[in-house]
Amino acid sequence: MALYSDGRYKEAEELFVQVMEMSKRVLGEEHPDTLLSMGNLASTYRNQGRWKEAEELSVQVMETRKRVLGEEHPDMLLSMGNLASTKRVVGEEHPDTLLSMGNLASTYRNQGRWKEAEELEVQRVLGEEHPDTLLSISNFAFTLQTQARQKEAFALMERCFLLRQQILGEQHPDTQSSLDTLASWRADCSDELS
Repeated sequence: MALYSDGRYKEAEELFVQVMEMSKRVLGEEHPDTLLSMGNLASTYRNQGRWKEAEELSVQVMETRKRVLGEEHPDMLLSMGNLASTKRVVGEEHPDTLLSMGNLASTYRNQGRWKEAEELEVQRVLGEEHPDTLLSISNFAFTLQTQARQKEAFALMERCFLLRQQILGEQHPDTQSSLDTLASWRADCSDELS
């Protein structure tokens, strides 16, 4: 749109709001064109420095696309990227930013895009004892294991298990999940791990 590319964001915003409202009314709130209009409006908010409004609208678009299109749809990845660019202002270590990065890493992993998943998983840091960090460590171990990097994966999962055991306790489902994974990997790859 010419207004948008010329930096006339207020005028572009007014038009995007009109298009979005009309799309909602005519096509429905979950129609791809309506979601595109909402994404355009969120982008306009971002360009005006209206981070809170951009974030709220981006989250709404992302959640709707996830529900309607599924996690691996290209439009879903676009939504996640838009949300991540909004969160960049909040900071790389903000919990919402880290959650977005983790979701994107999971999507990459499901698509077999191991290198991209690995890069995002390595970036997520809340402190070693935070439950989300433990989840990242576990996810990263699975990424390594899927790449046939068994020794690295096993060592990382073992570290995750020990931390979960210490922080969450032996009976916690996440601790048990790590233990089960270690047992399974040990059985599957005993020659490679020794």
